[in-house]
Amino acid sequence: MAFDTSLGTQPIGKLLRQYALPSIVAMTASSVYNTMDSVFIGQGVGALAIAGLSVTFPLMNLAAAFGSLVGVGSGTLVSVKLGQKDYGTVQKVIGNTILLNVTIGLIFTVLTLTFLDNILMFFGATEQTLPYAREYMQIILGGNIVTHLYLGLNSVLRSAGHPRESMTATLNTVVINLILDPLFIFGFHWGIRGAAIATVIAQLASLLWQMRFFTSRETILRLHFDKLRFDKKIVRNIIAIGMSPFLMNIASCVIVILINRNLLQYGGDMAVGAFGIVNRMTFFFCMGVMGLNQGMQPIAGYNYGAQQYDRVLKVLKITAIAATAVSTIAFLAGEFAPYYIARAFTADPDLIDISIVGLRINFLVFPCVGFQMVAGNFFQSIGMAKKAIFLSLTRQVIYLIPMLIVFPHIWGLNGVWYSLPASDLLAFITCTTLLIWQVKQFKKSPQNIKNDL
Repeated sequence: MAFDTSLGTQPIGKLLRQYALPSIVAMTASSVYNTMDSVFIGQGVGALAIAGLSVTFPLMNLAAAFGSLVGVGSGTLVSVKLGQKDYGTVQKVIGNTILLNVTIGLIFTVLTLTFLDNILMFFGATEQTLPYAREYMQIILGGNIVTHLYLGLNSVLRSAGHPRESMTATLNTVVINLILDPLFIFGFHWGIRGAAIATVIAQLASLLWQMRFFTSRETILRLHFDKLRFDKKIVRNIIAIGMSPFLMNIASCVIVILINRNLLQYGGDMAVGAFGIVNRMTFFFCMGVMGLNQGMQPIAGYNYGAQQYDRVLKVLKITAIAATAVSTIAFLAGEFAPYYIARAFTADPDLIDISIVGLRINFLVFPCVGFQMVAGNFFQSIGMAKKAIFLSLTRQVIYLIPMLIVFPHIWGLNGVWYSLPASDLLAFITCTTLLIWQVKQFKKSPQNIKNDL
């Protein structure tokens, strides 16, 4: 079956709508689920359960780091190779994606379950929040291989020109989750463990649905079992491209640990719980931008592989404008409706008060964040792994970590919150400067531009 070459011929605006809308729908639905998951836990289990859930964020970021290492790397490689019409390599990439996800997922699960309590205590758990965090992560980690496979194959689907199938897989997960969550938490009284069980069941159902697609004889993406063997060059390229989001998630893990520990020191368990609410709302709006990025990725990757650089720049421009609009809406919500956001998660007045302050400070410069996210994803989409890695490290490591160390000593609890918008602003300036330079290079001498593949 020949691959659809419309990525290189259709109008960019039409293509971005075609690819981004399913991704936006899927990512928004996913963020709605994650938000509602916290709402169910907060309303059905209690404020300390939200704090316990917040403690698990670094570990989930760490798991996501390895998932994105393979998923993003393989997805980008697939889109570039399709642009080059190298279909044999595409099938090898799919086989290597499955092997890497199973291998990494298994190792990660065994190691983290063995030392789970120690890890969670290091991440900021207390005697009050540890039981909630432990119950949740035991189930999530038990289904870690399923999660990695589901996310990795979804990335391949999206990058290979099947955004609707990718969206359907995500929506299946969300719908099943939203049905099972209240049933397990309120109906069966399984508490926070019920939320975790619902998540794993939903992802397993979607993975089985995906495998029907990858085993179909009607698609070029069909899994060939003779391709289920490691290829050194493909593994190296997947890891090189995926290194940017991997490092970003690793940095996020370190950052959330610093935030949780600082919040625990200056504000106690309720401050940690407030960060859980702030983090969920940040995630909610960022998922919209990520949907746009996922729509941009196959278009930019394919046209870069086909050396149609004018189309690469056009999709970058349209995506950046749309992402800025989304992040501006986030700014308005965080500044003008923080009470209603916090109240949706909890009725605890102390948790609400701390969350209002955190929301307002966190979203101060959020209109800049959408553009910043698009710029980083752009370099990743066209295989410029080194630049993508650099941009992923500026906000998370170079700027934010030092601020998290210094600011709390000056402003106490508010210093933790201030570090977030301050690092966003500096990262925006950095990525804008690098992107302007790169665009000039495209226009000046496109024939001399190379990616890292």
